Amino acid sequence: MLQEAEITITVQDEEQAQVQVAFERLMQAFKMPLTPADERIMRDAFDLARNAHIEQRRKSGEPYILHPIEVARICVEEIGLGPTAAACALLHDVVEDTSISLDEIREQFGDRVARIVEGLTKLDEMKDKESPQAENISKVLKAMLFDVRVVLIKMADRLHNLRTINSMAPSKQRKISAETSTIYAPLAHRLGLNAVKTEFQDICLKISHPEEYHDIAEQLAQTKRARKEYIDIFTEPLQKSLKEVDIDARITGRPKSIYSIWNKIRSKNVPFEDIYDLFAIRIIIKTPPGAEERLLCWHVYMIVTDQYKPIPERLKDWVTNPKANGYESLHTTVIGPEGRYVEVQIRSERMDEIAERGFAAHWKYKGAMTLSSRANTFDNWLAQVRETLETNDSASAVEFLADFQSELFAEGVHVFTPKGEMKVLPDGATALDFAFNIHSDVGCTCQAVKVNSKLVPIGYLLQNGDQVQVITNKNQKPSEDWLKIVRSSKAKTRIRAALKEEKRNQADLGKETLERKLKGYRVPVEENADMLAKHFGYPNRLEFLSAISLGQVDFAGLKSFKADGNKLVLIEIPRVAEVSESIAVDPATRLRGKVSDRTPQIIINDESGMYHAYTFATCCNPVQGDAIFAYITTNQGVKIHRMTCPNADYLLANYSYRVLKASWGNTVKSEFVANLLVTGIDIGPGVINQLTNCISALGLNIRSFSISADGGYFEGKIALIVSNTDQLNRTMMVLKEFEWVSNVMRQE
Repeated sequence: MLQEAEITITVQDEEQAQVQVAFERLMQAFKMPLTPADERIMRDAFDLARNAHIEQRRKSGEPYILHPIEVARICVEEIGLGPTAAACALLHDVVEDTSISLDEIREQFGDRVARIVEGLTKLDEMKDKESPQAENISKVLKAMLFDVRVVLIKMADRLHNLRTINSMAPSKQRKISAETSTIYAPLAHRLGLNAVKTEFQDICLKISHPEEYHDIAEQLAQTKRARKEYIDIFTEPLQKSLKEVDIDARITGRPKSIYSIWNKIRSKNVPFEDIYDLFAIRIIIKTPPGAEERLLCWHVYMIVTDQYKPIPERLKDWVTNPKANGYESLHTTVIGPEGRYVEVQIRSERMDEIAERGFAAHWKYKGAMTLSSRANTFDNWLAQVRETLETNDSASAVEFLADFQSELFAEGVHVFTPKGEMKVLPDGATALDFAFNIHSDVGCTCQAVKVNSKLVPIGYLLQNGDQVQVITNKNQKPSEDWLKIVRSSKAKTRIRAALKEEKRNQADLGKETLERKLKGYRVPVEENADMLAKHFGYPNRLEFLSAISLGQVDFAGLKSFKADGNKLVLIEIPRVAEVSESIAVDPATRLRGKVSDRTPQIIINDESGMYHAYTFATCCNPVQGDAIFAYITTNQGVKIHRMTCPNADYLLANYSYRVLKASWGNTVKSEFVANLLVTGIDIGPGVINQLTNCISALGLNIRSFSISADGGYFEGKIALIVSNTDQLNRTMMVLKEFEWVSNVMRQE
């Protein structure tokens, strides 16, 4: 017993030493020495968090306090935040996971720290909500309007959770990666946190598509030496030319992220070997923030294009017009040695820091004379988020998040008012979006629009440089069709609010009609409206009463009711006794009787799928052997989806409480449909014959086959009947062996 106690004490001492080292590493991450007051706040926050989490451990088994310490370090070292944000990061899980209250935080650290910690604390009692995740993200965004550090700390928290995600169960990993891909990565992009966004995307790809991730990583490793040699050859004359004109700059060459390469392979339908821009050359000019920054960028551009032939259509000037997330840089693609295309990015040190650290770096340079109103993109964006949230009372959290997400990755389109004022809207915005951008009332009363003095439909897609004039009519009202026209979250939110207000007015009229109908029963509307709405097939009282005002409800159905006090009850109709079966049949037995021997068995939440009315989702067509999950639909039972389904991220991120674990049970001779996309060189007659003969030789049936050819290139879409993923993968490998086939992909 004594020996066990000594071992326990030794482990505790080692862990305490590990915690102390982690905290000291955090303190050393600050670039500037802390004031005595800031150092005291840091140490007080650390002591409180360490004592509060003393009994808690992470899934990996390590002391829980290491997580908030590492989150705080990421905030300081990788995002560039200060001691107040670091203290809040140390405390971010204290209120949620321990007995410490928000009032205690407020008393010891003040109101600002308490409000930031409150914004980072998940909402309680969310089970009855449509989507707990969406509700929590909405809460974080609202807290962000008070202090943007809330969302930056949330980014650091998610980043550390992803870095240590291996200790989680695979199903939990997939849910977290889906939520990150659909919410956190776009938000990091919008905040200008490029390094964080890139790491989010790479880790999520590693979880959702592990084989493809490792294939690309391996091929990048194999070509690393050749890339370095090429970069040295490419940059040598540039270094010399820059030195000759006394421009102090550093040149780096870095590979594109694995996610970026994977995305190009998928979108362009080409193999890894055909991706020409696996790396980018970055020229970072060392110059103080000032008016000369842009001139120097263009000077360097001329040096690059004097040395290498540029491709004019690939010039992107984000120095003159920064991206919507504040990104400033000059991009061009040139033809380098050996005729290879090389992307070159030119920027100043200030631009580079803002590109990597986004919002945090923005505040560092906010007072610089170079920043005109055009560059205050973060302030403008926060103002848009604030306005959207303030008018969001009518929409659900899921609707708001869907609208909000659609704008996060979108770049801006620059248009002008008749007086020459520039407005930036998301790509794909319409003339109606412009009207709502001017003012909600202008949008709601928009009757027509003129673009460049010409009358156009309100659904006209805006182009850079358009001058837009809105014609209003006070009698005009928004319609449901407008939701299909607009792109911006502000417009969608305001239209929904107007439609709901209109519906409330209709419901008031419907209520008066229902009161007259129920007068003969002598029962009040309030106590019966919800029950009647359900009886007549409406989702809620508002929809039911609105339908009454529009004359869409047949009141003949009221004859089925009678009054019982203040409530209506259905009149019972006597039924003729039915002859029942003499032998009781167990429900599971009945289910088993319906399952064919050729039907693949699914294990759902560690029990036989026969207890669930499951079907295979047609959006991704799972094949036996695919990684899968089960999703409980509202009215179609349980659907089995592939983990790589195009809808997987959305379902896992917004409705994880409806997602169940699923795996394949018995292996049977079953038939599944798998869709392939085959591309290559059109060698003339015989392409179809060779492809179909090859598939037939493998013993497979073709459900459908379509092929098109143009300019020496062909694209074939083949739907095959296969038994499992092994058979499918072998088919893809065999088809790739044809010299004239460039790529074979499974379509999602």
